[in-house]
Amino acid sequence: MTGDLTGVSKFDNNIDMTRKTREIAWITAARKDFGKFPVPAQRIAARALTVAAEGGKADIAKPLKGFGSGVFEVVLPYRTDAYRVIYAVQIGEALWVVHAFQKKSSTGIKTSQQDIELVRERIKRLKEHNQ
Repeated sequence: MTGDLTGVSKFDNNIDMTRKTREIAWITAARKDFGKFPVPAQRIAARALTVAAEGGKADIAKPLKGFGSGVFEVVLPYRTDAYRVIYAVQIGEALWVVHAFQKKSSTGIKTSQQDIELVRERIKRLKEHNQ
C-alpha cells in the first residue's frame, strides 16, 4: 500500500452525527434575489441560515418585528452596503427563506414597509399552501 490518503477522512468524535438539520427551502424570487448578493455576503448569510436550520440563531439574525415568533431577519452589513434575508421557521418542516434584498433606505435601519408587506404576503401564501 502507498501512503496516499486522498479522499480518506478520519471520524471526528466531537461531531454530533445525529444532529437533525431542517431543509432550507426558498421562495423562487428570494433565491433569485439572493443570487445577486456578492458571493462573500452569500456565504455569510448561508452560514446564518445553516445555524437556523440546525435549531440555533446566528448572531447576525434577529426576530423581525411585527410577525410574532418564528420570523427572523439576517442583518448583513457588507462593505458599504446592507443586505437582508428573511426566513420563517414555523411553516411546515422546512426553514423557509421568504425574502432577500439589498437594503436601500438612506434613513434609519428599519426595513421598508414595502418589504414588510411583501414578507407578510409570502408568509400568508406559504401557510395556506402548507395546511
